[in-house]
Amino acid sequence: MKELVAKINAEAAEFAKNAEAQVVKGNKAAGARARKAALALMKDLKEFRKVSVEAAK
Repeated sequence: MKELVAKINAEAAEFAKNAEAQVVKGNKAAGARARKAALALMKDLKEFRKVSVEAAK
């Protein structure tokens, strides 16, 4: 579970960096990378929820 949390934190940081580059600098490629990171982040957050619920039982 610790590895999953670390992966989520890394993806969130990557998303924030690329989203900032798109908004501030108008970097279109960074926008594509941010969207890709957002999809991966959503997937891992769903997995975290599943693992967390199992651990709580």
